[in-house]
Amino acid sequence: MKIAIAADHAGFEYKSKIIEWLKESGNNPIDFGTNDSDSCAYPDYAYPAAEAVANHSAYYGIIICGSGIGMSIVANKVPGIRAANCMTPEMARLARQHNNANVLTLGARLINFEIAKEIISTFLNTEFEGGRHTKRVEKIHLLTGC
Repeated sequence: MKIAIAADHAGFEYKSKIIEWLKESGNNPIDFGTNDSDSCAYPDYAYPAAEAVANHSAYYGIIICGSGIGMSIVANKVPGIRAANCMTPEMARLARQHNNANVLTLGARLINFEIAKEIISTFLNTEFEGGRHTKRVEKIHLLTGC
């Protein structure tokens, strides 16, 4: 599966490890940077990764910064994106089941790497439930003019 992945300086180390782990799992990560731990502006990386999901160049996105919050805010500016900042596997499960989230944001300063892998696995392997949730997700896009 093609997965857009990006990080700022705070998430660079996790991004590098996640890319290798995704490859080992048979996925195809598409790296949108950053490429080192030098201070940088997270919107420069979050937005293009989210655009790749929105235009179907990637199926999902995973974007990482210190808290996950900034990346989530930026990704949700892209029409068609439903980014969820998840701290637990349960949050990732609910984000997929109820919100049909298509971008996962993570806070590298707030969760350990093993938990990050559990969150990612849950996110990638949980299906949207549809049903009553479909109308709610559709309302999100009507509000933003998507």
